[in-house]
Amino acid sequence: MSIKNTLKMAMKSIFANKMRTFLTMLGIIIGVFSVIVMVSVGQGATSDVTERIEEMGSNLLNVNIMDNTVELERENLDELSFIEGVEKLTPTLSSSATVKYGTESDSGVSISGVNENYTEIQNFELAHGRFISPIDVDFRNKVAVLGSETVENIFGTDNPLGSEISLDGDKYLVVGVLEEKESTSMGSGNDVVIIPYTTAMREFRISSIRSIAIQGSDDVESDVIVENIEEYLLGMYDDEDSYRVFNQEELLSTLSEITGTLTLMLGGIAGISLVVGGIGIMNIMLVTVSERTREIGIRKAIGAKRSNILTQFLIESSVISCMGGLVGILLGAVVNNIISDLMGINAVMNLTVVSVAFGFSLFVGIFFGMYPANKASKLKPVDALRYE
Repeated sequence: MSIKNTLKMAMKSIFANKMRTFLTMLGIIIGVFSVIVMVSVGQGATSDVTERIEEMGSNLLNVNIMDNTVELERENLDELSFIEGVEKLTPTLSSSATVKYGTESDSGVSISGVNENYTEIQNFELAHGRFISPIDVDFRNKVAVLGSETVENIFGTDNPLGSEISLDGDKYLVVGVLEEKESTSMGSGNDVVIIPYTTAMREFRISSIRSIAIQGSDDVESDVIVENIEEYLLGMYDDEDSYRVFNQEELLSTLSEITGTLTLMLGGIAGISLVVGGIGIMNIMLVTVSERTREIGIRKAIGAKRSNILTQFLIESSVISCMGGLVGILLGAVVNNIISDLMGINAVMNLTVVSVAFGFSLFVGIFFGMYPANKASKLKPVDALRYE
């Protein structure tokens, strides 16, 4: 019997009981759908985090001070700026406040105390006005640069430059507006007010600098810069546990490894449902063999070979798994688009993931269909014809 006729008979048998076929396919559909969605979301989150970190700037390092016994002051910043490999640096003091302008207010706005190097280190662009200047830092001027979202919340469509805003009751002159940054799952970074760090220390009663962002020179390896900074800090604190120096490249590498492992784990968990779906296929195919024992006997009696019976049942299980795989891919594509819109994650379907998921579903159909097909092909014509 030709493959064409065998395939025709297999399709006829599959569609003879549509509900049972659908329920058999359901395990494969759920398995393929889960693999595609989970892996796509994991890869999208990885890409999102990577992009967010890279947007912070090139060759970026962060210094965090854990020890309160020695205070890091402005003179120390000057000394750090002369360390080999340090291009620019800025302290990063953080707080929050209620921002008011006229009758409008925005509570819980992030307040960042920085110096004039902040925009270059963190890759921010100015949309209007100017940024914090060295004079503002020296004289603790009450000037502010606003994020685009803060401007929209407080001023609407009005021009904020030259206006006075209130931060927890203290008046600040708006001198600049930052260019809007693209929002990600980690936040937008646009609802912010930036002021001189010296002003922030006085107004928010911050006694010492605890965090510094440093842009390293492209001519010096980041590991060398980290080593030079740690040597300076060790001279101040005499304890390596008193400070932490984070290298952006190491952070990016670590996050990529973690998210990659989580994505693989999620994909593996979702793959288990494919195996469960395969067991469902084997179960139904065994039932089918029992129901069609007399049919198998008749076909063998009129000359059908064992290979014909084996091929027919293998094709049936493979078609069921392939159809389930295709439906799972379509559902995965739809859900990925919904997740991308709702969560802001670029959960794009990867062709490799789709191919692996579909290929695995086909393998499951063949693997779990092999036993029932082999059992059917081994039936003796006499025994099959006498089966009730």
